[in-house]
Order: sequence, then C-alpha cells, then structure tokens
Amino acid sequence: MKIALFAAAFLLAAVSNGAAALAASNEPVDAQALDTVKARFRQLMDLANRHDIAAIHAMFWQSPSALLVAKSAIPSEGNWVGFWGNAAIDQKLHDIASSGPVVLEPDFSKLKAVGLSREIAETYAPLNITVSYAGQDGTPKPFLLIIDWKKIGRDWKIASEIILPVPPVPASKS
Repeated sequence: MKIALFAAAFLLAAVSNGAAALAASNEPVDAQALDTVKARFRQLMDLANRHDIAAIHAMFWQSPSALLVAKSAIPSEGNWVGFWGNAAIDQKLHDIASSGPVVLEPDFSKLKAVGLSREIAETYAPLNITVSYAGQDGTPKPFLLIIDWKKIGRDWKIASEIILPVPPVPASKS
C-alpha cells in the first residue's frame, strides 16, 4: 500500500512538473514537435524541387479549407490569389511545375517554427524562387514562405501555405 501511494505521488509530481515546464516555457508545442515540423518543411522543399506533386498532395491537410496563396496566371483573378481545397491546390502546383524549371532555395538558417496551439504550428523562412510561371522571367527572386501546420493524428499536415513576394528595395533619394 505504501509503495502504491509512493508511486502515485511520484507519478503525480512528474506529471505536474512536466505541465509546469510546458507552462513555464509558454509554448503550446514542445521542441521535439517543432523539430518535426522543421523536418517536414525541409521535406516539402525537397519534394517541390523534384516536382513531386503527388507527394506534396499527401503533405497537405485533406480539406476544402486547405489553402495555397500563389501567383495567378489569370489576370482577372488578380496577381496573387488564394487557392482553396485540395483539387485547386493540386492543379495550381501542377501548372507551376509544368511551366518549366522551378527551384526553391530556402535560407534554412532563418527557418523558424513556433507553436500556435497544441495542434497548430507555423513555419517561416525567406527563400529565393526561380520560376517561369505566369510571366515570371526565370531569374531567382526573394519570397517569404509562411506555412501553418495542423496536427492530424501523429503527423503534421500543411493547412495553409502562403508565398509572399518580397518587393524590391526602394531607390534612395540621395
């Protein structure tokens, strides 16, 4: 009986210390999960550079709420557009990949991952993208890539991928 009480007290102390450590860090996602999200980001970059649309499809959350923000080839849509749902995302990625060479070069030294909730994490990385899609001239240009990841079971899936072009630095007035 004393051993059982001691074991229960020890377990309760361990659980409360773990909860206190998580609360003290003020992070809803632990470091190991954030490392996993960063690894998923690196995997995504590899798949994109190989134009493996089927594998990228599997990385996305399978939902009509999945989002990809990317350059539009249709002027009436505007310049940069949100593509909602997996069919629209798959078609957009297919169109970009089939337009010619596409090379994504992220600055992994600036890759940041943060937990927004227990089931949502976000990655941010600057990158250069070389692409000839939708009137782009095939020279590397700077972008920011912001991805929200949703935990589905034990895996992290892309809920939204937002590709933002970095505008050129304004000319100085000197």
